[in-house]
Amino acid sequence: MSRPVTLFTGQWADLPFEEVCKLAAQWGYDGLEIACSGDHFEVDRALAEDDYVQNKLDQLAGHGLKVWTISNHLVGQAVCDDPIDERHKNIIPSRIWGDGDAEGVRQRAAAEMADTARAAAKLGVNTVVGFTGSKTWKYVAMFPPVSQEVIDDGYADFARRWNPILDVFDEVGVRFAHEVHPSEIAYDYWTTKKTLAAVDNREAFGLNWDPSHFIWQDLDPVGFILDFADRIYHVDCKDTKKRFDGRNGRLGSHLAWADPRRGWDFVSTGHGDVPWEESFRALNSIGYNGPISVEWEDAGMDRLRGAEEAISFIRAHLFDKPEGAFDAAFSTKD
Repeated sequence: MSRPVTLFTGQWADLPFEEVCKLAAQWGYDGLEIACSGDHFEVDRALAEDDYVQNKLDQLAGHGLKVWTISNHLVGQAVCDDPIDERHKNIIPSRIWGDGDAEGVRQRAAAEMADTARAAAKLGVNTVVGFTGSKTWKYVAMFPPVSQEVIDDGYADFARRWNPILDVFDEVGVRFAHEVHPSEIAYDYWTTKKTLAAVDNREAFGLNWDPSHFIWQDLDPVGFILDFADRIYHVDCKDTKKRFDGRNGRLGSHLAWADPRRGWDFVSTGHGDVPWEESFRALNSIGYNGPISVEWEDAGMDRLRGAEEAISFIRAHLFDKPEGAFDAAFSTKD
């Protein structure tokens, strides 16, 4: 079960795609999880220009790289979010923002996610990773009191907006892998269950397993793999370090990343509290054979070091199951 190790380009979108290809090849990555950001992958151009996709594939091949997955987290966030505000204007293309009218932004974002599926199929990949946004996240503290009807309406809103998008994913033979993440419709174990049920557990909608978001919530990333075995469509490797000392809070206290007063921080793969060996054993047990993608996020470590170091760490832990039982050698039979 030789699984490719890729580099997610979202945190490298300030660099030209060609430069990211060079770096990834130099470090020994097998390919890229290409973000729909910067000049890395532009959905509108992929569909409008005859040679755009082939040029991307040629660029990758020129560095000995491949692509199995593209990601469109930023636009996906705007599909269900309420409110839509300056935060979204800062991360989505201006053509999606338009005049900033909230419902117009949501509808244009939904159309772009459908087009992302079409662009992925044209590129020859079968998985799009991303966010969904959420109408309910603003109620996470449940105060002032929130009725169950309001929460249920949030999940109904998600299903109403995403089912037509997923219809396009089905049409073109591509799957969506939602990254379970605070601020999304599915951010922990039980909200993931509720989210899958909201779209009738349709196969087009699966999960991107990123353990960094589980660790600071005190969720079990290994158990999550086992319980959602048939829905793990993609794997992102990012780490989290906890520092809960009675003063540093779980919610971050609105402190900047790497502030020592924070209760936790994202750190480069292998430098945090994720149980990586147990996690890879669990991925082996469910038969996951897709990409293992390194997502670098560490406000305290230079990304050039973090990305290079992470691939060595991952390869050291990315062992396959044995072909036979270890005790088979004890047999006296011919």
